[in-house]
Amino acid sequence: MSALARYLAFRRTLPPRPPLEARVVRARGLDFAVYTTPAVANRPPLLCINGGLIFDHTLLWPALAVLATQRQLVFYDQRGRGASSVPPGAAASRIEFDAGDVPALREALGIAQWDVLGHSWGGGIAMLGVALDTARHPDAVRRLVLVNAVGITSAWLPPLHAAGVARLAGDARDRLAAFDIRALEQPDLATHAAYAQAYFPAWFADQDFSRNVNPPRGESATGACVAARLRRDGYDWRDRLRDLRVPTLVVHGAADALPLAEAERTSRFLTHARLEPIADAGHNPFWEAPETFFAAVQAFLTEDAPAS
Repeated sequence: MSALARYLAFRRTLPPRPPLEARVVRARGLDFAVYTTPAVANRPPLLCINGGLIFDHTLLWPALAVLATQRQLVFYDQRGRGASSVPPGAAASRIEFDAGDVPALREALGIAQWDVLGHSWGGGIAMLGVALDTARHPDAVRRLVLVNAVGITSAWLPPLHAAGVARLAGDARDRLAAFDIRALEQPDLATHAAYAQAYFPAWFADQDFSRNVNPPRGESATGACVAARLRRDGYDWRDRLRDLRVPTLVVHGAADALPLAEAERTSRFLTHARLEPIADAGHNPFWEAPETFFAAVQAFLTEDAPAS
């Protein structure tokens, strides 16, 4: 069965999608657009942090709606993305500023403890944000889930373009190969948005699946500044993450263009992490292998949880 067929079969088994309530939350001098599913008794909320840097929360909603059967999901638009306000001096934006918003939002929402899930670049924000929060409040985060997250250093980033070109064919390959990735070191939103759309099919292990999904359109100039800085300067978060003690599940599609070796490296480096490779899935295992993905995440999140 193809990944697309597996996904369609899985989707037919799902209950109706829960409602998503929107609100505005003030934190660190900015108005954040926050979206929540109904609360679930005796379960901590789950903060879901999307990747992409130039995108809003809709990268993960409704993709993660399945998890709302067991807990309240909390999504938000990162600073300068979606409906959240643009920070002053947006050109100086850094991913570390996004990380600082994670504990600030928890406190602004009045949540004593939650679980955190981050996908792709959102995994980087999650790691950094959880490390900040638990350094001051050790019990603030109960569990951390990293889904096809970026690596703990930027070593994975330079080879990524060639890996994407190699897995495509025809017009899609030509379109991606035509990009001069050095242009991504500048914060031009149009360039970053066009590249994200060109790279989109390379994130899939099943190219038939990719042809049935519309590439999202990134619209955040703030996010483009963050992405350009990361590409231009690189990063090394090992010192920031060395003392992270939160139990962590590193979930990674084994066929991702962002190689499984990065997830292996992360899981070895983090003190309380374990790796869950997902066969035959690319960057979005919640689409290409939903049964395996959601079973692994739900099992991890319910370990040692109080009975409902």
